[in-house]
This record gives sequence, structure tokens and C-alpha cells, in this order.
Amino acid sequence: MYAFSLLRRILWRAVLTGTGGMRHSGELPHGPCVLVANHCSHADTAALLAALPARRRPVVAAAADYWFGPGTHGGPAQCVLRAITCRALCAGFPVRRGGGSADLTAAVAYLAAGHDVIIYPEGTRSRDGATGGFRGGAARLAEAAGVPLVPVGIAGTRDLLPPGGRLRRSKVGVLIGTALSPGPGGPAELTRRARAEVISLSAREDSVVTASSGWVRLPESACTLVTEPGVSASIDATSTAGSPAARPDRCVGPAALAGNSGRRHARLGSSRPTSVWPS
Repeated sequence: MYAFSLLRRILWRAVLTGTGGMRHSGELPHGPCVLVANHCSHADTAALLAALPARRRPVVAAAADYWFGPGTHGGPAQCVLRAITCRALCAGFPVRRGGGSADLTAAVAYLAAGHDVIIYPEGTRSRDGATGGFRGGAARLAEAAGVPLVPVGIAGTRDLLPPGGRLRRSKVGVLIGTALSPGPGGPAELTRRARAEVISLSAREDSVVTASSGWVRLPESACTLVTEPGVSASIDATSTAGSPAARPDRCVGPAALAGNSGRRHARLGSSRPTSVWPS
């Protein structure tokens, strides 16, 4: 229902505004569509529901074992509560991992009723921020329903709520790309094109969110950081070797990279220790 979609949008916009802010841009097609996005955090769904117009009444394909089944995530009471939460706050419907094509095909009914359908084709959250391989169910759904497939790039959510981590402040961005239509290559080619677009969109949005938040991306090769007034340190971002790793408490940005060699963001203009954005 439109009322529930509107309440979810208001809720998640308020939450994200209070945890660092959000931005979104891009145009959606006039009719219903299948949206595919990168997936690094449970906060991805909040970002998408906050960005999409409530009149589109988006629904979200959610992992059946985690959100709707007993799995390994708590007792019966917790499972029931998790399923209710997923349906009420995220408009989720269950899709089995590794065998959910039939479940996604059933989502044709949502599209026929005018809903947008959100799918994370990676099938799970990325642990390192890199976009994994896409499964073909979303492309097959779009083709079966005769609707466009829309790539979406999300940035900032992994910093806001990393897998297995706690909520922290971070700005979030959503960039909606150009709708894709099936071509001669069928669902496989459409899936490939969608993944390439999602990677490009998420990288572009990450740059915008990073810059607007007062952070800069450091090069992956060696670089020099000012860690305290009058103190500098050379860092090889591909290694944890060097003096900064021995004194991570004194360093700004990725100088605190012992065990986190992938971190390549730092906030400039402060001599105080600060947290780091993983790339």
C-alpha cells in the first residue's frame, strides 16, 4: 500500500539524516522496474527505500534463510520477529539463496501490480566493499515481466553499518543509472551490463559522498600523511609495514591500518586521531 511505503520512506530518511545525511540522484522509468544494486550493508535497503518515491511502492528481495527461516540466526521467537521486521520496515519478500529463481519469477506479480522490485544480485553482503559476481535472476525477472532493469550505485552504507559491525555516522548516497533493456545476448548479457553499470555508479557516488563529507581518497601506492603537527609518515597502502602501523593511535586516516591494508580514505585538516573509511 502507498501509505506503508510513504511511512517507510519518512522513517528511513529521518534515520539517515540523523546518522550523517543522505543524497540521491538519477531518474527512474515511468513504469515499474527491477532495480539492482551493490550490497555491502543492511543499511543498503534503508538507503534505497529513502531514495525511491513512495508512489512506486518498492518491495525488496530478502534472503529467506536469514530473514524468514530458522537458519542459524536465533530461536523461533527471534525468527518470527526478524520476519515481521523485514516485511514491515523493509517491504521484504523471501528469496532462497542459490535457488531463488523461482521465487524471483513469482515477483512478476509485484511488477504487474505496479511495484518496483529491488534485488541484490550478489546474493550476500560484500565483506570487503568490492562488488561480487551477479546472479542472473534479476535479469530473468525483468525479461519475464517485460520491464527495464535499472542499475543503482550505493555509497557510504558500509561505513554506516558494516557487516558484523556497529552503527556509526556516515553520509550515504544513492545514484540511479539508466534503465537497461534485454538485448540479443539474453539474461546473461543483461546481467553483465548491469554489473558493469553498478560498479561504475557506486564508484562515482562514492567519490561524491567522500568529497562532500570532507574526506579524500588516498592513492593505493605509497603516500605521505601528516599524523601530528610537525610529524609525517610514509605509508604503503598495500602493506602494513612501516612506522605508522607501530603507532596507529597517533595517525590520521589509513596510518591506523594495521590489519586493514585496504583503507584508503582520510579526513584532512585535523591533527586529532580520526576514524577511517574503508574503500
